Amino acid sequence: MARTALVTGGSRGIGAAISKALKDAGYQVAATYAGNDEAAAKFTEETGIKTYKWNAADYAASKAGIEQVETDLGPIDVIVANAGITRDAPFHKMTPETWHEVIDTNLTGVFNTVHPVWPGMRERGFGRVIVISSINGQKGQFGQVNYAATKAGDLGMVKSLAQEGAAKGITANAICPGYIATEMVMAVPEKVREAIIGQIPVGRLGEPEEIARCVVFLASDDAGFINGSTITANGGQHFV
Repeated sequence: MARTALVTGGSRGIGAAISKALKDAGYQVAATYAGNDEAAAKFTEETGIKTYKWNAADYAASKAGIEQVETDLGPIDVIVANAGITRDAPFHKMTPETWHEVIDTNLTGVFNTVHPVWPGMRERGFGRVIVISSINGQKGQFGQVNYAATKAGDLGMVKSLAQEGAAKGITANAICPGYIATEMVMAVPEKVREAIIGQIPVGRLGEPEEIARCVVFLASDDAGFINGSTITANGGQHFV
């Protein structure tokens, strides 16, 4: 029987590439989204991947949504915590509201996604937790104190979950993408984009599918000895 994977923020951008790659690898895939009904419906129509709407920042909504996914597709074996937002501003202009909004989605949202499935993974003796962090969680970024804090926090969560889950056949790993050619990045002015590419030794943006291939590997049985690790996928822009 095919294993079931849940990808939060899985209907657009990097998340969509991950969802499609996991389906192609033989997984039953559920993709979540927070607000864009039209994009989610189009994604399902094009891929056949079921989409579920809830806000990762809301524990009750996440728990209820996960229960529905498991009713529809079976127990979740693979979690890809990809949902994330930005609310950028220099620190002196950042508000408590924009701080908490990003923390609630990007950091607490990982807890809200993993916590409900953790007991089942422990009972079944298998699980894969894959968190999509960021290059800016490793090196920081001007105007992203809130975002960088969450993405650095995600790495700490992964290292701790790896230690707790190892004896039960659960691995937890992170991926830190650099600048990827998503709609968001491609929408920035060309001069800004060129400046970004100028900082990347390979001389180009990454492709969402390159991140997706990392996820498929970490989700596989072949990656069972990789635990608490971070795959840095940034074209050589930053080394850890």
